[in-house]
Amino acid sequence: MTGACEAYLDIETTGFSPDDCPITVIGIHICRGQDEEFVQLVGDHITPEALLEALRGVEVLYTFNGERFDLPYIRRRLGVDLMAEGIRHCDLMHHCHRQGLRGGLKKVEVSLGIRRRLPDINGYQAVRLWWRYLNDYDDQALETLLEYNKEDTQNLKILRRRLE
Repeated sequence: MTGACEAYLDIETTGFSPDDCPITVIGIHICRGQDEEFVQLVGDHITPEALLEALRGVEVLYTFNGERFDLPYIRRRLGVDLMAEGIRHCDLMHHCHRQGLRGGLKKVEVSLGIRRRLPDINGYQAVRLWWRYLNDYDDQALETLLEYNKEDTQNLKILRRRLE
């Protein structure tokens, strides 16, 4: 892969408290010029080392509400401050607000005509999918959760382009 490196990151958790609720998935859509790669860290494979390895060479990290949720959650759960690692962060939610686009990522996507393959899945259902996988050994639930997370990161790239 060649060229400037940017990444789009989204996490899934079992709730809103980093002290009590683990991160279940970290999805990272990495773009180096025309080359793209997608990395997902899942369950016990979510470690500080794995996250830093996945983000090696990333110059700019894009999130939606990551300033208030994803990055503090990662810092609290994993002890990794991505900004201290020299990665610049751009929270696309703020760019949306400046353009009068309010609400969560899914609402903004609808406003901008960004489509989803899984339009009926949301954060609450993502938590339920994780528990179905963990408690019921439901591999299809995990596959759906991973696809949902992947779609979030891919749509962040589309959102960024639409905001330009």
